[in-house]
Amino acid sequence: MTICFFSAQYLPTVGGVERYTYNLAKRVIRRGHRAVVVTSALAGLPARETDPDGIEILRLPAFGLMGGRFPVVRPCAEFRRLSKTLWQEIRPDFVVANNLFYTLSLYAAFAAKKRKVPALLINHGTQYLMTGNPVLVWMGKVYEHMLAQLIRRRIDRFCAVSGAGADWLWQAFGIKADGIVYNAVDPAELEQLAAGGEKDWRGRSGLEKNTPLIGFSGRVIPEKGADKLCDAMAEIRKAVPDAAAILAGDGNLLEALRARCPQGVFLAGKVSYEDSLALIAQSDLFCLPTRSEGFASTVLEAAALKTPILTTPTGGSVELLPDGEYGTLMPDMSVQAIVEACVRGLRDTQWRRRAAANARARLCEHFTWDKSTDTLLEMIGRACCKEEK
Repeated sequence: MTICFFSAQYLPTVGGVERYTYNLAKRVIRRGHRAVVVTSALAGLPARETDPDGIEILRLPAFGLMGGRFPVVRPCAEFRRLSKTLWQEIRPDFVVANNLFYTLSLYAAFAAKKRKVPALLINHGTQYLMTGNPVLVWMGKVYEHMLAQLIRRRIDRFCAVSGAGADWLWQAFGIKADGIVYNAVDPAELEQLAAGGEKDWRGRSGLEKNTPLIGFSGRVIPEKGADKLCDAMAEIRKAVPDAAAILAGDGNLLEALRARCPQGVFLAGKVSYEDSLALIAQSDLFCLPTRSEGFASTVLEAAALKTPILTTPTGGSVELLPDGEYGTLMPDMSVQAIVEACVRGLRDTQWRRRAAANARARLCEHFTWDKSTDTLLEMIGRACCKEEK
């Protein structure tokens, strides 16, 4: 079977949806299927290629709005040529589209319906697209509802990457999820990758070997709370004087944070995936004070690498950390909440050991790529049987 994944952004762009798509595509190939990823064009990359894992990649022309964070399909001669390649040469048997709010998902829905190819949409969010402008937020809501209505007329199978994501689909759009294909990780693979990354993040940052370390990995944008963590460090260091925080990642807040970087905070900027995993593994705490997630990949990575987690009750984090013996769910992303959670976590070595072990065990039981691939292929199998009838 040829399974075609539509993802508006894809590797080498690094993000949760990108890695989700890559890991599912890689594993359906291991199960004997053909996997094709349709994504947006990036400068310097070919329109069509096959990666070392055997994933075929097709990059369609797109306008890179919002600094490239929001690609919009760009109809042109090249778009029509690649579309012909997809539907007449590759001929997918099943379509998996990621996220309601991308025009690429709308294209996938229209094209699959026209050709009677069964399709499934996987939604990753638990909140509307957010900006700092109230007018743009309102316009974004109208836009998302419009796309949701257009897509649901052409795709009748939906799922989410967490239970919270499934609830959001129903509450916001009246769409009932047929199941959950959890965001996931491969713990053994992550441990191997982390071992190949930076060997000594403390030394690299000029810190002593035993410095109490808070790690952050992700986009340095308001939604992820990187600025809140930086602001919290002054208070954290009053309680734990030698504490430090290392933040790995790029984003629109990075330069502003560098200009006012408080003592004990080190901004690494963009680093390799292996280095980011190594940072998580070497930290005493992983802190992600995020505003909204479907199921944050970095939280799953921290659980796999046995680093105690402090995050907000967003998306699948609630399912991974059911109570305080698995990690800390901060009530919000406020500086006060971050200070209280970090100080308590840094002071309690025994809690850190228990929480790390419990979260790792729960991860291995419920949130691995093998389990998610099983779920996806079961849903595809049911959908195909229904179409045949």
